[in-house]
Amino acid sequence: MSLQTDIIFVKALRANADLMKQLPAGDVYNTSIPLPDEELDNAPLPYVIVSFDGMSNDVETKDDPFEGESDTVTISIEVAARTRQELGELIEAVRKQIHEFFADYDIEAEDYELIPFDYQLSAGPVNYESLIPGYWQVLTYQCDTNA
Repeated sequence: MSLQTDIIFVKALRANADLMKQLPAGDVYNTSIPLPDEELDNAPLPYVIVSFDGMSNDVETKDDPFEGESDTVTISIEVAARTRQELGELIEAVRKQIHEFFADYDIEAEDYELIPFDYQLSAGPVNYESLIPGYWQVLTYQCDTNA
């Protein structure tokens, strides 16, 4: 199930109606942004992209030397906005939503097994791109999941 961890992150963000209203497309993207207009150079700001950035298996037992029961999955969430203030507010909303969604998720839900049982969060630098123009930052979640 760890190879689908990005799906639960997207679901978590889509569950927040206020967050979705802030995004021009009204949606969170998974992996890439499809640009319907070939003449459009950049996606409209603000936007949020969730990416699956790989995984590694934790071999923990001598009983099965090939694969352990848990994986470490890396999920990145790129957030871009027009202003530094807008970026700060949006990235805080994303962070808060992920935490609250996972903490309160229904244990009886069909996709509960996609919820990481633990994660470590880090944030990259705030960047500015003059060609857009806009600011962006990446949140990185190192997730412990069931294999």
